[in-house]
Amino acid sequence: MSEVGGTALATATNQRQDELTLCVDRHVKYIQTLDTRKDELEYWLTEHLRLSGLYWGLTALHLLGRPDALPRQETIDFVISCQHENGGFGAAPGHDAHMLYTVSAVQILATVDAIHELDRAGHGKLKVAHYIANLQDRENGTFAGDEWGETDTRFLYGALNALSLLHMLSLVDVDKAVSYIQACANFDGGYGVCPGAESHAGQIFTCVGALAIAGRLDLVDRDRLGGWLSERQVEGGGLNGRPEKKEDVCYSWWVLSSLAMIDRMHWIDKAKLEHYILQCQDPENGGIADRPGDMVDVFHTVFGIAGLSLLGYKGLEEVDPR
Repeated sequence: MSEVGGTALATATNQRQDELTLCVDRHVKYIQTLDTRKDELEYWLTEHLRLSGLYWGLTALHLLGRPDALPRQETIDFVISCQHENGGFGAAPGHDAHMLYTVSAVQILATVDAIHELDRAGHGKLKVAHYIANLQDRENGTFAGDEWGETDTRFLYGALNALSLLHMLSLVDVDKAVSYIQACANFDGGYGVCPGAESHAGQIFTCVGALAIAGRLDLVDRDRLGGWLSERQVEGGGLNGRPEKKEDVCYSWWVLSSLAMIDRMHWIDKAKLEHYILQCQDPENGGIADRPGDMVDVFHTVFGIAGLSLLGYKGLEEVDPR
């Protein structure tokens, strides 16, 4: 059970601008058919994203109010098939274990209320938690992605996210992790991938999200960060990830969720952002692209829908910004 990729162009710009609505049924069908394209080269070239793709598609379906659109047991079986004896998960069966895919596995099982399957059919919930905890550098608090040692605030956020879902945050040094995030803070209020790196909306989400899970949002300079994030909105209504870059639907999540966590969502034009996201969907074949007219994919589909959920779009389930 898996999904990733897309073959259609987003053509919502052909619709009357005052009639743009979310094409729920089309998006559901698009996600359901992603795992049927095994005769396409793209399907196999994206195998390294398979487990994350399943999480993106499943989350989109839940936000659309269609949680049963994918077969639950097949979903669980695929997740368990990606687990290694050390407790970690790879992107697909036979792929090396990595923090990112382990987080996706935990998130998927939590979404379908199947964390218990780790003990019933997998190598155990505790083993998963220990795999994650063992990737923390106890000296500086950050986390590696795998045994080879690359560090990134994405991995730190993912670790706290998954461990909180497993109710095992006590296995890691949360205070040290928080201190590392503080070291990644910049003069503009944002956060980078590591100390000294430029502020980026994606990394800001990981750092603010981790602080939210740790209960330390008091450390965020909300006005300074809110100002930087609100400046990510461009004339067309979309959001970019850093200054002088093009807008991209995925930042409808990274930027907006960060603004939500610091109570500054009202600092952007919500109506213009909603309009931009709806312009990026393919109303005929389903799916959402990064920009109007581009190829749709499941990554931008989930983050576009999640952004609309944060905006309070009618008919969508409410999403937790963390």
